[in-house]
Amino acid sequence: MTITDTHTHLYSEAFVEDRGEMMQRALDAGVKRFFIPAIDSTYTQSMLDLEANYPENVFLMMGLHPTHVKENYKVELALVEEWLSKRKFYAVGEIGIDLYWDKTFLKEQQEAFVYQIRLAKKHRLPIVIHGRDSFDEIFEILEQEKSDDLFGIFHCFTGTLEQAHKALSYNMKLGIGGVATFKNGKIDQFLDQIDLKHIVLETDSPYLAPAPFRGKRNESSYILKVLEKLSSLYGMPEEEIAAITTANSKDIFGI
Repeated sequence: MTITDTHTHLYSEAFVEDRGEMMQRALDAGVKRFFIPAIDSTYTQSMLDLEANYPENVFLMMGLHPTHVKENYKVELALVEEWLSKRKFYAVGEIGIDLYWDKTFLKEQQEAFVYQIRLAKKHRLPIVIHGRDSFDEIFEILEQEKSDDLFGIFHCFTGTLEQAHKALSYNMKLGIGGVATFKNGKIDQFLDQIDLKHIVLETDSPYLAPAPFRGKRNESSYILKVLEKLSSLYGMPEEEIAAITTANSKDIFGI
């Protein structure tokens, strides 16, 4: 069984003490493909090091995370553009709008989101969207930018069924992770109404650990708990869900 974690920050400082062991646990669990979102330029070297250590398993994205859109965002966007032009990445991400922590830079977040969507189109890459307390703002930009060459993943999808259908209408797949296992996560109430062809699995490690690890550090091996939950929601064997969601990830990332 090959499982794909489409969103995991394996370079995070949270794994400094035991990154090798954590990676081995994931590999032993059948997680063979790890897609790594960018945050900002301070993490680029750590991402490249991770790829060098696991060249068969680790696939990098490039982008500027919305919570890191600050006064220097134009400098950061120029670095994203430069990296995309000089080597292979598998997506532009994670990008989007986050109004949970701070609304100060909303205008700049919107500008950075549009700019990076256009970079993705130019390089024929998918986008990986981060949205928190910002569905309306994100949909407004997707509506403006929608086209046949705009596609990707709505990472850590936590919206309603209506918002799920709207995301799908923009050629997005839904990234489903630990929230599906939460008692108050809500998406488990309607997820089985969405065809599995629209779903990819993720952990968002080290964040959003699934039950029974909620509140602790997340890691890629815990994706088995997400798989277990989807198996019960869809009434399908875990192996089949792993196969379908991995195929979906290949459709998106091209590998």
